[in-house]
Amino acid sequence: MTDVDREIEFLAPGTPIDLSNCEREPIHIPGSIQPRGVLIAVSDPDWVVQQVSANLADLTGVAWQDAIGRPLADVLGVAAAGAVIRSASAFGDLRERNPVEVTLDLDGDPVPVDALLHRAIVERGTVDAGDGPVATQELPVSSLVVELEPARGPRPFSFPNTYQAVRGTVAELNRASSLPELYDITARAVRSLTGFDRVMVYRYDADYNGEVVAEAKREDLNSFLGLHYPASDIPAQARALYEKNWIRLISDVDYAPVPIHPVEHPVTGRPLDLTYSTLRSVSPIHVEYLHNMGVRASMSISLLRGDKLWGLIACHHYSGPHAPPYATRAAAEFLGSTLSVRLIDRVAEDEVQRALRVRSTLTTLTAAALDEDRALSETLLGRPGLLDVLDADGVVVHLQGHRGSAGAELPQALADDIAAWAAARGDDVVATDALATDAPHLPAPTEVACGVLVLPLPEGQYVLWFRGEAVRHIDWGGDPHNKAIAEREGDEVRLSPRKSFDRWRETVRGRSEPWTAQEVAEVTELRTHLLEALYARSRSIVRAAETLQRSLLSEPPEPDHLEVGVRYVPAAREAQVGGDWYDVFRQPDGSTMLVIGDVVGHDTQAAATMAQLRGLLRGIAYDNGAGPASVLSRLDATIEGLALGAMATVLVGRLEQTADERGRGVTRLRWASAGHLPPLVVAPDGTQRLLESARPGLLLGVDPSLPRTEYEAEIERGSTLLLYTDGLVERRDQVFDDGVDLLGEALADLRGLPVEQLCDRLIARLMPEGAEDDVALVAVRLRPQER
Repeated sequence: MTDVDREIEFLAPGTPIDLSNCEREPIHIPGSIQPRGVLIAVSDPDWVVQQVSANLADLTGVAWQDAIGRPLADVLGVAAAGAVIRSASAFGDLRERNPVEVTLDLDGDPVPVDALLHRAIVERGTVDAGDGPVATQELPVSSLVVELEPARGPRPFSFPNTYQAVRGTVAELNRASSLPELYDITARAVRSLTGFDRVMVYRYDADYNGEVVAEAKREDLNSFLGLHYPASDIPAQARALYEKNWIRLISDVDYAPVPIHPVEHPVTGRPLDLTYSTLRSVSPIHVEYLHNMGVRASMSISLLRGDKLWGLIACHHYSGPHAPPYATRAAAEFLGSTLSVRLIDRVAEDEVQRALRVRSTLTTLTAAALDEDRALSETLLGRPGLLDVLDADGVVVHLQGHRGSAGAELPQALADDIAAWAAARGDDVVATDALATDAPHLPAPTEVACGVLVLPLPEGQYVLWFRGEAVRHIDWGGDPHNKAIAEREGDEVRLSPRKSFDRWRETVRGRSEPWTAQEVAEVTELRTHLLEALYARSRSIVRAAETLQRSLLSEPPEPDHLEVGVRYVPAAREAQVGGDWYDVFRQPDGSTMLVIGDVVGHDTQAAATMAQLRGLLRGIAYDNGAGPASVLSRLDATIEGLALGAMATVLVGRLEQTADERGRGVTRLRWASAGHLPPLVVAPDGTQRLLESARPGLLLGVDPSLPRTEYEAEIERGSTLLLYTDGLVERRDQVFDDGVDLLGEALADLRGLPVEQLCDRLIARLMPEGAEDDVALVAVRLRPQER
């Protein structure tokens, strides 16, 4: 069963399809193929025919009824079957070796054929792993799917020379200096290569509405450039297939589907999964849609960012059927993959440059905020300032009794009302691009404050950015609000795809430019810096402690498989902020980052340095795929490059969920240390384990040229992992080792408590008279494996 099966409740086979239910059509198991080739499914590894398409005799001279249950060699001939089996038996991905060029004998005439191979997993079985009947290993049971396409005419070039066929275009893509140039080069090259009448580069937005961003076409065709198409034109299950099978060809939209016999696979009792098939029959709704556009043949090539669909290269042919040979399609797919890589590089480069500019501004503002002789509002509204952190029409601040603004003007009373509304929502950051919709009671003029982003701060303080209305004119390929037409078929009425694709302009009002996820993340970090700056400027110890608490004791994320607790305890004797900190955040891939650190020193400078390091580390670590050792090395280099003069101990860990060879969930901790104390693990049975590193490493800020070492350990489900700073284990009256031993004993004794209670009891047990030094800790409980 595929991921698509689990996410969509598909219709039963044979259910009539129209626009009212097409999003549930099981398009990956159509039970038929396009007639430009033949499909054979054989058992693996004994190569016996299990299913075939009804047109088998067209290429082999063998009726499909006679092929079922026979060896592949009886159907294709010994030589052709041998070539297929050798390719299927070789190590690696079958599709990377396609096509297998064979010659079939059809009534005495040699027929050159491209054999395209892939495996379709039909069931998962278990085999004895060698340790007795109980120890089994789960293995996939698959069928080898052989698709045969006649190689009509001379091959345009040998498939292994695909790169040579497009190397000039690849060089152009590498020289391109902008995204539009990348799009245009690709559209022209794919049209030249494949001969389609029109080739478009089609880009999705966040909601999968598409826009034609480049086009190469016959001169007599009207242009689709700049037109938008609603997400419903390509339903979710089709997009999911596009993410797996990167190229699809419909050589003739008037084709008659060729059924596969038997309908149900002999192993599964279900139709054969054609997700990776090149001949897969397509949805009749899609065929109808193409008919309505006047298209006679089409081809689509996926554009991916990571493993997610970013867009398509869409090819249309109007003058009749069109079937580029496989090698040509493979070359076009190669171009699509190259464009995907260049798009990722280009977008990543733009994002990195922007992130670096914002990071530099945040660092400057954080340092400047330590100047207590200058009002914090004045610091934030200077150059660089808050409008350099976020692109907005204006910004208003209310901090420590001072008010100020930059950019466009917003009435003070209205700004206060918006800030109060945002504070009432209870979030650290409140963002909307449609304030009139989300807060209709606020009399905010849309031309000034259609969208707002607010940082609510303690005691009614705030930072508020605002953007005016961004009126957008969207040119759609047909009315997106009238996507279907009703057509009578006998006594019934069905919903059919629209037939008009004329340019239809929609004006969207009442929204500002949206606040991006990256912008929200950046101002969330700024909020932490502001809270820390407010603390440093406070003249009241009580107010300072409250501000510190709100700054650092944010709620950590808590994935389903983890229970997380965090604590920060300031030194009782100093009543001032120190340099200890923690951080817990999730990565887009589902892993959880754990950070614990201690800046050298106990003063406002240590707090500012801690804020800088915490922010820099989070920015470096988030979504870049780097391991903990790489994160520490980059942070060390950044400290030197920005001349921060910081010294600190830091431990960075990454908890990852993986599966062992039996498919069971396994949690692994990867970590690297810059002179920090080792993590402590207590198993469910109370066994203690100190994860000591062979080389704990030097402190950050000592020598960034030295490499960092990364370690890895498997953590048993039900265990408790603890990261901590030295204030928890070091005392004037005891040595460090004794403190660690006491901590291990306490953690083992308290392991049965919920993590939040465990944190409090640990602190109370180890520091009954309060903390002599700042203490930060992170406790993580791995929830037991569900049985």
